[in-house]
Order: sequence, then structure tokens, then C-alpha cells
Amino acid sequence: MDGKARVIFVLGGPGVGKGTQCQKIQEQNEEFVHLSAGELLRQARESGSENGEVIMQCINQGTIVPAEITVDLLRQAMVAHGWEKKRFLVDGFPRNEDNYQKWYDMMEAVEVEYCVFMDCDVDAMAERIKARGSARSDDNPEVFKKRITTYNEQTKPIIDRFSDLGKLRRVDGNLDVDSVYEQMLNILKD
Repeated sequence: MDGKARVIFVLGGPGVGKGTQCQKIQEQNEEFVHLSAGELLRQARESGSENGEVIMQCINQGTIVPAEITVDLLRQAMVAHGWEKKRFLVDGFPRNEDNYQKWYDMMEAVEVEYCVFMDCDVDAMAERIKARGSARSDDNPEVFKKRITTYNEQTKPIIDRFSDLGKLRRVDGNLDVDSVYEQMLNILKD
């Protein structure tokens, strides 16, 4: 890990389309690697890793997995993709103060370029989750309510922090997929 890895965090509420947009960007531009914190956690849970039980409980309760686990999974994925060779779109992280602090404690060899905030109404997010008809254990109305509460109480202050640091870029996540994608591309040109 000689050079610094470059990261762009992508935050927004559950169902806003973070994964959809990041995946689309990765498919169209080989400079970017999309890493979904949630997907890495689900894979670790399903692989039977030693942290699987903790991850499963947190996901099913709509709470945040301990930061050390998530940061370690992100680091492993970044190394596997070529640490300093790519720009990483990390979606769904950092989700709270502990995530934010642990990231900066554990990931010194990383440059955080900025955070993209996909701003979207709660009703639109709920409709998107319902429409995707997912088999994910956290895609049900009861867990969605918990996830929104967690997002409002714990993630929004992190978004505000990036704003205060001058490292926040905002997109209107209420728009259709292609319009959001155009906004994302304009931001990533910087």
C-alpha cells in the first residue's frame, strides 16, 4: 500500500439508489470501483465469518454494524481491487460518528475526496424499496422505519459534517435513475 487510495463516500437514506448509481458509474468508467458497505456486510454474514452473527443481528434490527468490522471489510476490498490504482465509490458509509472516527483512525493511507449526498424524500425511498421486491431481510416496512430513524439520527449529522468541511456534493435523489446519473457524472468530473 505505497500510494494513497482515493475515496468518494456516497450517502443517502435507504432505497435512495446509492447502489444503483454507483454500479452504473463503475460499469461506464473503469477508473471507479464501487464498494457497498451493506453488500460487503451481507457477504461476510453469508460466508459464515466470525462476525457473521453480529452482522446478522444488526442488519435485521436496522442498526449499524460495529465500525471496526465494516472498515476492515472495506480495507480488504480496496486492497483486492488495487489500493492506489482506482477511485473508490463507497456507498452507505460512514453512517454514524463511530464509523467516521474509525475510518480516519484505521485508514490513514486514504484520501477522502468528498461525500456525495443523494437527497430524497422518505416516501420516495419507501416506494423504491417496495418496488424492488427484494429478498433482503432489511427490505420490509418494519425494518425500513428503523433504518430511517437510524439514518435521521446518526447519518444526517455525518452528512452535515462533510458539508461543514466543504466536502459535500448534493444530488436530487427524487429524480429518475437517468437524471440522477447525469448529476452524479457532473459531480465526478471534478
